[in-house]
Amino acid sequence: MAFDRQITLAITGASGAPYALRLLELLVRANCQVFVLISSAAKVVLATEENLQIPAKPDAAAAWLIERYQAQPEQIRVFGKDEWFSPVASGSAAPKQMVVCPCSTGTLSAIAVGASDNLIERAADVVLKERGQLLLVPREMPLSSLHLENMLKLSNLGATIMPASPGFYHQPQSIQDLVDFVVARILDHLGIDQQLMARWGYQGAASK
Repeated sequence: MAFDRQITLAITGASGAPYALRLLELLVRANCQVFVLISSAAKVVLATEENLQIPAKPDAAAAWLIERYQAQPEQIRVFGKDEWFSPVASGSAAPKQMVVCPCSTGTLSAIAVGASDNLIERAADVVLKERGQLLLVPREMPLSSLHLENMLKLSNLGATIMPASPGFYHQPQSIQDLVDFVVARILDHLGIDQQLMARWGYQGAASK
């Protein structure tokens, strides 16, 4: 099956499950193959915020997500935290683009120090060392000096820090509009065409 590109999407335990789900939906629509990594804390957040129970086993979780988003076979692949032989664990096979959305401050810290204690941390470390594109979407407030220091360190290492901070100039009418604002900016940075919202200075309604 031919896909336009491969992208790693890590979902961690910060609040913001709607951002991750909408992003996954649109990556599938854009004919991307998505390697999904879901932390244990993220599953708790998904159950709390979206009332979703993600199957525990990676293969079952992939099948569930494929059905949910009507994806092609193998378009969504899910890997467990200890699957060290998965493509995302090696620079010779990992996608060159990775998004951590939402990104907990614990994950942010682990990536900043190169901990690589689980597959999410290792996958991010691989993208950084291979000079790929790493987007981190933290959702936390207020931010401590430690959080800010870790963000600055990662920014200096080449990561892009994209806090889940929706704007209001597009006159949002719903929570979904706020979610789409953030997801649209992520897609823009990934170089994926999006019609969620008109860009600043341009007229015309976006298609959702």
